[in-house]
Amino acid sequence: MPIAELDEEIVSHRLFADEARARVVFARLRAEDPVHLTQAKGYPPFWAVTKSADVAEVERQNDRFLNAPLVFLLDCEEYAQRMKDTNGTGQYLRTLVNMDGAEHRAMRGLTQAWFMPHNLKRLDALVRSRATEMVDLMARTGECDFAQSIAPWYPLRVIMSLLGMPEEHHPDLLRLTQQLLAPHEDQQQRSSADLERAKKQAFGAFATHFQALIAQRRAEPRDDLATLLVQAQIDGRPLGPQELLGYFLIVATAGHDTTASSLASGLLALLQHPDQLARLRREPALLGGAVEEILRWASPVRHFMRTAQEDYVLRGRQIRKGDYLMMCYPSASFDEEVFPDGHLFRIDRTPNRHLAFGFGVHACLGQHLARMELKAFLAEFLARVEDVQIDGPVTLVASNQVSGPRHLPLRYTMAAS
Repeated sequence: MPIAELDEEIVSHRLFADEARARVVFARLRAEDPVHLTQAKGYPPFWAVTKSADVAEVERQNDRFLNAPLVFLLDCEEYAQRMKDTNGTGQYLRTLVNMDGAEHRAMRGLTQAWFMPHNLKRLDALVRSRATEMVDLMARTGECDFAQSIAPWYPLRVIMSLLGMPEEHHPDLLRLTQQLLAPHEDQQQRSSADLERAKKQAFGAFATHFQALIAQRRAEPRDDLATLLVQAQIDGRPLGPQELLGYFLIVATAGHDTTASSLASGLLALLQHPDQLARLRREPALLGGAVEEILRWASPVRHFMRTAQEDYVLRGRQIRKGDYLMMCYPSASFDEEVFPDGHLFRIDRTPNRHLAFGFGVHACLGQHLARMELKAFLAEFLARVEDVQIDGPVTLVASNQVSGPRHLPLRYTMAAS
């Protein structure tokens, strides 16, 4: 069939609920039209950028290709509703993923050192304790839906501990994050405008949670990330209320959802490749490489959008000023030019130049924390859980924003103490 017949699938949230089909679609795009002008009904036209070198070329030139105004693809109805609700800005709250240029550099600089590996060492005990708590929870039953009861809660508890958010708020914050990043999941009968209004309400609910925490840290500073943000200044000026809320939002959501998806995807991959799981048990020194392969394999951020600020030729295709480009990270992480055997899951893969965390100045701020969390959990899991089996249908989240397993039922036995 003509390559244009893939356009409706490229924009579909349902595509990512079918991993095999998604890989077929992106493999064909990489082979036949790697910078593909996508013109799907009900969506603005955009270029689907599917090869690793091209994604890196766009992201490297962050002055030519901006995050604003469209971070994730919206259909025309969603976009119209958002512009109406935000007085034309397209943003309910400005976060790091909305920002470009000097503003982005200044805001990112407030916490960049905090999230670097040498500073994260002080969090080792906290991260390990949260991993232990989750495996303790698994040990109580011998069975669980890992994607529901373990994977989301582990990184959520880590990041909320760093922010100092009381535990009673955690379930609501998890629900709100899923509402923002998988808005079409279980919502197939609602109109795009209704879904957009629901996202606006979710932003408001997040703000309510964070405003209380901000007020508390102003009154009673602590040694935590929330206090760092509340006391932060740019050019001698403290962050304004909206800037603070935006920072709390991106730390709280991006700080756990992508890690949760990677963890569930990674465990699923290990179970689907028992030779790799057995090797990892025999050779724990491969854990770091296994985490990188899990990240490549999962690529939980399905895309980000960029907007061209000037005319540009990308792989022979004429991009015009104002054009949208979709950075297709799961495709880039399987690009045959970088990964000739990318269809194989290999925990000893080296080098492993995946783009799961993006590239350039907008690369994920929390990537080192995510790696630490994945290593800590897998080390605890491998030491204590044995004879683990998939125990029912596995389903994936239907979202072209952030997704991974929705249900991963497991049955297992615990190692003798």
